Amino acid sequence: MRRGCERGAATIVMVAVLALGLLLALAAARAGAAAVAGARADSAADAAALAGADMLALSRGSGAALSAARETASANGAELLGCTCEGRFVSVRVSVHVPVLGATARATARAEVRSECLLGC
Repeated sequence: MRRGCERGAATIVMVAVLALGLLLALAAARAGAAAVAGARADSAADAAALAGADMLALSRGSGAALSAARETASANGAELLGCTCEGRFVSVRVSVHVPVLGATARATARAEVRSECLLGC
């Protein structure tokens, strides 16, 4: 049996295993970045909707609600894509840029001002 023919075969297998491990780690990192961006977008949308509802509860009007929602979304690293104030409800849409993926994560949220929360200032 000739042993010289098999010399270096384990090195090739190990390089292939390491490359596969690197690809799996990269895929896991990208999935994690997407999950974090989605959670950031959800949090920013929730905060923006609550800020807008707060302005409605204080009887400041829909203009102040829109301004508060925009400022709050921006403070949370998101861009306000849309905001509607209809009666007691504030609905917002936000997006968060994901630099690792070169994509955006979007989220929506809705907040309601209940009658027991109105302060009538």
